[in-house]
Amino acid sequence: MAILGIDIGGSGVKGAPVDTVAGDLLAERFRVPTPQPSDVTSVVEAAAEVAGQFDGFDRVGITFPGVVVDGVTRTAANVDKSWLDAPAAQLFSERLGKPVTVLNDADAAGAAEVAFGAGRDQRGLIMMLTFGTGIGSALFLDGVLIPNTEFGHLELDGKDAELRASDRAREADDMSWEKWAGRVEDYLRHVEMLLSPRLFIIGGGVSKKSDKFFPLIDIRTPMVPATLLNNAGIIGAAVAAKQAAVIPVGA
Repeated sequence: MAILGIDIGGSGVKGAPVDTVAGDLLAERFRVPTPQPSDVTSVVEAAAEVAGQFDGFDRVGITFPGVVVDGVTRTAANVDKSWLDAPAAQLFSERLGKPVTVLNDADAAGAAEVAFGAGRDQRGLIMMLTFGTGIGSALFLDGVLIPNTEFGHLELDGKDAELRASDRAREADDMSWEKWAGRVEDYLRHVEMLLSPRLFIIGGGVSKKSDKFFPLIDIRTPMVPATLLNNAGIIGAAVAAKQAAVIPVGA
């Protein structure tokens, strides 16, 4: 089964067909800028433009930067408010003419890391955190996703954590790595206190610079950078679409 993965981000919509057995892209990914404003119609068209670059796929997995329940987008913190309660899976499926699975972007990145990357074969409770426009979270127990956690919105020093410790906050406030790492450490310690995970996997674009801030963070939980980087969302979306295609026993 050929599956197309599409990753909707704050700055770009990108996609590629995925080998869901090996966790590799089957073609060079194609990217278009995220429309501004990022309303439903414009983003669906952007996804269609990406999908139009490829053929031979049977299903599509799409990431979304918000909570997704049964294919409906329930939150829209970093995209246009027209996405609130939008039937996203239905809208994408009608436009693309294929079955579509939609899931939270951090959940998708985490699913990819658990299947093929830094979280592979890890037991117990592990947590993927993506530091980018906001802070995305994905929680796994013995490799099984607990979907739609929103730990980027925990309160930290009286504010949404992602307003203080996201990579966008680092850039917007022109913070040194030392100052930003201090905020990330405060955040991770708070999450430790609440969940006691066995492992933190740190993703998002800033994970490519882990050498600049990992040594500055002192926490009890082991912490590793994500390995799939910018392809994690695409791969995880395809993995989710493959899982959704499995016919239940007795059906």
